Amino acid sequence: MAVTIVSAVMVMAAYFLILYAGVGFIQDKRFFSSAHKDILAVIPDKKERFHGAHIIGWIMGIIALLLFVGALVLGVWDGVKNNFGFLQFFSRFIAVLYIMEIYDILFFDWVLLCHSGFFPHFYPEVKGIVGPHMFGYNKKQHIIHFIAYIPICAAAAWICTLL
Repeated sequence: MAVTIVSAVMVMAAYFLILYAGVGFIQDKRFFSSAHKDILAVIPDKKERFHGAHIIGWIMGIIALLLFVGALVLGVWDGVKNNFGFLQFFSRFIAVLYIMEIYDILFFDWVLLCHSGFFPHFYPEVKGIVGPHMFGYNKKQHIIHFIAYIPICAAAAWICTLL
């Protein structure tokens, strides 16, 4: 259980770090594919905020990817070490991914998008667009994720039982 919680925390930290890297430092519209169309319409193509910002952002992105991989390796390694069966691996993977999705809904959508100045800090153009009325604009995407995680976790659990 502790390893599952640690893995989930690593994934949440990585998820935030990748968002912060993309929004705050790299500032490339390609990283905003899940943003609402009204936000995408007003976000300009930005130059570097300061010299070296893109490099910092890419380093943060690489660290985030390493955290994602580290969480996976930790979860699999611990499971193999403790002779996990299919259901144990599946439960671990689904817990981590569902925690990540709930974190996305509550922290990214509710807090950062709807109730903080996170996005307007980097993109003043979105003031008046972001706010509590935006909550739930991507609920279809979240539902798809919740459903898609089930076969993905089943396949990953099955692979892990072969190790």
